[in-house]
Amino acid sequence: MTLRISRTGPELGSGRARHGRTGRTRGLVATALGAGILLTGVAAATPAAAATPTVACTSAKAGLAAKLKKDITAALATRKGTVAVGLYDRSTNTTCTLRASTAFDSASIVKVTVLSALLWDAQKHGRTLTSREKTLATAMITKSDNASTSTLWKQLGLTKIRAFLTAARMTQTKPGANNYWGLTQITVTDEQKLLKLLTARNTVLTDTSRAYVNTLMAKVISSQRWGTPTGGPPGSTGTSRTAGSRAPPTAGGCTASAPSRAAATTTPSPSSPTATAP
Repeated sequence: MTLRISRTGPELGSGRARHGRTGRTRGLVATALGAGILLTGVAAATPAAAATPTVACTSAKAGLAAKLKKDITAALATRKGTVAVGLYDRSTNTTCTLRASTAFDSASIVKVTVLSALLWDAQKHGRTLTSREKTLATAMITKSDNASTSTLWKQLGLTKIRAFLTAARMTQTKPGANNYWGLTQITVTDEQKLLKLLTARNTVLTDTSRAYVNTLMAKVISSQRWGTPTGGPPGSTGTSRTAGSRAPPTAGGCTASAPSRAAATTTPSPSSPTATAP
């Protein structure tokens, strides 16, 4: 079990100004490694003097909770900023939490939510994705294309996005207003809920929809694949969705700046079927 934490900043969407958020770096790490492990973490720049809550861990495996608490605490001891962590391992019924309900700017992590909402809405209407939607979804996930994200965000609208969040029980996620999708407020608790929907059979997303998301996340281009996947144990496979530190956006999108990283990964399991396009 490997804990890796990245500090990142928000991608905004719509190519608009940051509303005074310059200098604040925020982001999310979401990982599923090994036998059903889900790990999420968020880091944000805040005054170093801010008090750090205690990491809490529980596990059905003797000694594991204490070891994880010790290792996570040690990993965070010298870090500046504010970090939230959420870990769940199905095989050992292990959980760890730190600032589980603290909200952060989503940056590109929200792109997986956008695709999941698109697929959920298509399911409701008994249809498959159109060729146009598949093209936009592929660019959004594999290339982190902001323009494609903005197009799909506007197509769905806040009503459908909120409806998906309700169905997914992601009650702590607040969509960004005025098409500022990168300023969607997220928590590690809700990101774990999303990861569970993508890695285990459920009534929200069909097996075909889940497999489609995981397949695109497994095809992220090399320039967008960094951070958490490199912390996986030998022999593990993964899927990725990244969010990077960004300079103030230009018209039509954001310009890449510092290579701070965050990602989402998953290991295929019997409950994660081979993908076909929905």
